[in-house]
Amino acid sequence: MTKSNESLADDFILVGFSDQPQLEKILFVVVLISYLLTLVGNTAIILVSCLDPILHTPMYYFLSNLSFVDLCFTTSIVPQLLWNLHGPSKTISPIGCAIQLYVSLSLGSTECVLLAIMAFDRYAAVCRPLHYPRVMHSRLCQSLAGMAWLSGMGNTLIQGTITLRLPRCGNNRIYHFICEVPAMIKLACVDIRVNEVQLLVASLVLLLLPLALILISYGCIVQAVMRIRSAQAWHKALGTCGSHLLVVSLFYGTITAIYIQPSSSYAHSQGKFITLLYTVLTPTLNPLIYTLRNKDVKGALKRLVRKDQSTAE
Repeated sequence: MTKSNESLADDFILVGFSDQPQLEKILFVVVLISYLLTLVGNTAIILVSCLDPILHTPMYYFLSNLSFVDLCFTTSIVPQLLWNLHGPSKTISPIGCAIQLYVSLSLGSTECVLLAIMAFDRYAAVCRPLHYPRVMHSRLCQSLAGMAWLSGMGNTLIQGTITLRLPRCGNNRIYHFICEVPAMIKLACVDIRVNEVQLLVASLVLLLLPLALILISYGCIVQAVMRIRSAQAWHKALGTCGSHLLVVSLFYGTITAIYIQPSSSYAHSQGKFITLLYTVLTPTLNPLIYTLRNKDVKGALKRLVRKDQSTAE
């Protein structure tokens, strides 16, 4: 019995939205529906990108990587969030918290770099169409995707390990619904100014640097299209890049508000709702944005459905 009590005392308490019980019930339904849509939508994109030969291009190779990142990212967060929203228990074990911290941070960092790579791919497709197959060859695509995954893992090993090694002096109440670096360093009972500077530097490198590359890529795309002065070219560029720009706006607009904002405002409920946007809502909307605005994906889905129906007959 004593061991059990000690174990519970060592667990972290995810305060989350526990001060608003009625809101928890609403959020449970919203998050559950969003998670199911995320699973279905991103799995569908991965399947059609792999099974349809027409989609065996760099754009859809990176898109399937993005869908896989979103699947794993939400799965590292949402099941625990649903458990905490549904029941009175708001605890998470130290091991569970560390796993969630490492996995979510790694995948979030990977997505930042991956979105920049996808912007470069769109730049090559629009601004260098004749050289595109030679520039974006399969080996380069695999190397770029590997770089995105490795950068995410590297950032996590540094930031995550430093954060978990901070002395907490018994503090175990996390004023958030996930184990995330900005919330975790608040538990430390030592001066955390150095850690906050490290977090800011990492955020600048993995958030603002990829964002700057994205803006440069799309700046070049706009210049190239304006030189052509063709309505058809504008329509093609918008169709090629519009979906990616919308995804970038959703993801970066929310995550930068958390990692770049002053740390003193992080514990406010506003920060929790912003985190909900990029951890739950954005991965749900990504497949909808890419399928609703993309004729190739919609066509591939129809061909896959017809193929399954003909096989069943």
